[in-house]
Amino acid sequence: MTICPAPLHLRLVLVFSGKRKSGKDFITDRIQERLGRGVCCVLRLSGPLKHQYAQEHGLDLDQLLGPGPYKERYRGDMICWGESRRRQDPGFFCRLATRGALQPVWVVSDARRLSDLTWFKSRFPQQTRTVRVQSSEETRRQRGWSFTAGVDDAESECGLDSGVEFDWIITNEVNAPSLEEQLQPILKLRSRNH
Repeated sequence: MTICPAPLHLRLVLVFSGKRKSGKDFITDRIQERLGRGVCCVLRLSGPLKHQYAQEHGLDLDQLLGPGPYKERYRGDMICWGESRRRQDPGFFCRLATRGALQPVWVVSDARRLSDLTWFKSRFPQQTRTVRVQSSEETRRQRGWSFTAGVDDAESECGLDSGVEFDWIITNEVNAPSLEEQLQPILKLRSRNH
């Protein structure tokens, strides 16, 4: 694999991970709101995966991207298909997600595997920081989560549960410190790198 230098405009890559319904999208969207779309883009690794999967299987992309039952019906097969693609090329979806990103701050909202973290850290070692979002099962249930065998016990949900040292851990719970307070060190890092 040839390592290309980071784009000159790139200052910071924040790679987020966490369980389903932990609040990753809520938090990453909040960061983008704070920094502005001209400075920060949110990259979703699942977007290119779903796009490619829909294209290859003749499915409705809009419904796959949504939160409804259509996506849930295909989730298990989509996970297997994605794993197969990653075995062939671990950076396949990361490259698709970052293609065309021109802002100086990239926020990856949904890293799920060690290969995702490894790709960003090896490709952009000076810019990449990792963030884990944690919420209790009870809180996640209140947000609509329920355990699904073959999904919640698969690598796509459990691949980063242990053996990873994150730069930050955000606790997304009612009784945790405010999200604003927890995001301060991350937002300050952006200022130092700008």
